Amino acid sequence: MTDEWVGQLLLAVIVLLGSSVQWLTGMGFALVAVPALVLVLGPAEGVVLANCAAGVISVVGLTDGWRRVRLGAMVPLCVAAVCTVPVGTWVARRLSEPALMATMGVLVTAAVVLVMRGARVRALRGGGGALVAGGVGGFMNSAAGLGGPPVSLYALNADWTVREFVPNAQFYGVVVNAVSIASNGLPDLAAPVWGLAAGAMAVGALVGRALAGRVPEERVRLLVLLLALGGGLSALGKGLWELWM
Repeated sequence: MTDEWVGQLLLAVIVLLGSSVQWLTGMGFALVAVPALVLVLGPAEGVVLANCAAGVISVVGLTDGWRRVRLGAMVPLCVAAVCTVPVGTWVARRLSEPALMATMGVLVTAAVVLVMRGARVRALRGGGGALVAGGVGGFMNSAAGLGGPPVSLYALNADWTVREFVPNAQFYGVVVNAVSIASNGLPDLAAPVWGLAAGAMAVGALVGRALAGRVPEERVRLLVLLLALGGGLSALGKGLWELWM
């Protein structure tokens, strides 16, 4: 088996796993997939492919939950994200690949640790908190493909339930990923790779829906965070190693 086939197989597994988690819990694709996609495809292509996949999943998921979207909270979140997405793109394009890899590793690891600790942050409350969370999320989404954790922390500090959070996170995901793709451009991938990713997403959706309600949500959430933490540390380690070499 050639290195190209191995890479494509890894990509399919990563997308399938991320899609399964997203459909199982309503979130988590980027946390699971981005660190691994970055290691397989490199920072630039990995981030934009994650933006594309997460955006499609958010669109499909929102078809059932759009009535529960809190526009009063989401408008400032999304407006702030739209303003900071180009900044994330600008920063990412000016860093070398090892530096970008290390930076993404730091961002992923820090985001996971904050979410795992359930951090309560006064700056993330109210209208001002929505602007902060949306702005940080937009920057992180375009630079590192990981715009969800700041919004998760905002929802935590606003005492949203999971039922309230999921459709609003999907609405945010549609907006921020669409703007990130417009800012970063589409990944330069061959047609078979696009087909493989689309097929893996479809299979992942079937797996996630089949497991929904059968697997305790807290266990899945912990697994997602541990996988993301491991991926973030791996990306950080690889980036620092290449910088040192």
